[in-house]
Amino acid sequence: METRDYRNIPGTYVFDGKHLQEGYGLNMFCKSLDEAVNRAEFKSNPAMYLDQFAMTQRQKEAVLNREWLELLRLGGNIYYTFKLAIFDGLTMQHVGAAMSGSGMTVDQFKQMMSQGGRSIEGNRRRGDQHG
Repeated sequence: METRDYRNIPGTYVFDGKHLQEGYGLNMFCKSLDEAVNRAEFKSNPAMYLDQFAMTQRQKEAVLNREWLELLRLGGNIYYTFKLAIFDGLTMQHVGAAMSGSGMTVDQFKQMMSQGGRSIEGNRRRGDQHG
């Protein structure tokens, strides 16, 4: 596998060619939620609906459990995976708080972002001894 500098930045899941290939089925599922008929079918039987797409078992589990950050790790594109959040009636702030990994509430997430976002200390490169 090709080494990329951005693979060493914590919390960075760049949608590159590798992620494009890994997440194709997952992203096509998310894109399918654009259509009302598909949303209704997914709502009625989520697991069976997911079987229509070339997804790994782990991708299916991440969808069913709404593991937002894991969806990105598994090749999901944030713009496509956000369609699933919209399906659930969530905002980007809800998803951002859930992705924080620290049990952050939506209000805490909004406050953090209005104050300039997450500190870069300890978040520059994996293995940094900052913060």
